[in-house]
Amino acid sequence: MSDFAIREVSPTASIPIVKRLAGQTVLIPRGGDFAQDITTRLTVLGARAVVAPVINFASADDSTALDEAFTDLQNGSYDWVVLTSATAVDVLHHLRICIPDNTKIAAIGETTEQALTFAGFRVDFVPGNDNSPRGFLANLPEGFGAAKVLVPHAETSEPVLEAGLAELDTDARFVSAYRTVGVALPADVIDGVRDGKITSILVSSGSVARYLAEQLQPIPDSTAIVCIGPRTAFDASSVGLAVSATAAERTNEALIDALLDYLDA
Repeated sequence: MSDFAIREVSPTASIPIVKRLAGQTVLIPRGGDFAQDITTRLTVLGARAVVAPVINFASADDSTALDEAFTDLQNGSYDWVVLTSATAVDVLHHLRICIPDNTKIAAIGETTEQALTFAGFRVDFVPGNDNSPRGFLANLPEGFGAAKVLVPHAETSEPVLEAGLAELDTDARFVSAYRTVGVALPADVIDGVRDGKITSILVSSGSVARYLAEQLQPIPDSTAIVCIGPRTAFDASSVGLAVSATAAERTNEALIDALLDYLDA
């Protein structure tokens, strides 16, 4: 299991600072490349970034099935591989899986597409406005129904996609790639949210929103909660988070812009 620590990153001396976020302390409740990129962007704008992931992943119980599926994937046995989370991408990247050119890659979820790009994978298809399993099923890429498909997913993932593809009689193999586990936030981070010292929270996925709600509620009304896209905003609202702003596009730049626009309003 990966092990993340809270990081506060100081401004890089060679980068000119435009302090539009001076005085802001922003919680980034996710680690990895996403956190590093967001931290850099915030630091350039003068904010103090606090990285404290609320989710992590552990290996799937049945590693043999996963190994077999990934071997077939690298051998070109699948027409499509569908990634439903950034964590699934992390597993591919961690295991150094090479996806052949003849296998197309679909991304479901606002952060999944970004994670693929950060990890050096191409992205051939995203569902569009409704970037969810239901949105994907309603807007399948051409020829998908007759394709051979691999879907590496979390052990506790919702069965919407599996049931939908079964109904379409698609030759899809679902394999457990990881288990999502919650990570307890440090006491000083919780206190920082409760007393308002942490002024903004960036939410990158529904699972992040769920664990934030479990650990931080009630969050002060003055705290800006900014989501990376409409699906994440919907999931965040569903678990009781008061969403302040939603990024217009599913990019880190748009996420920061949404925070800036909200604070400037």
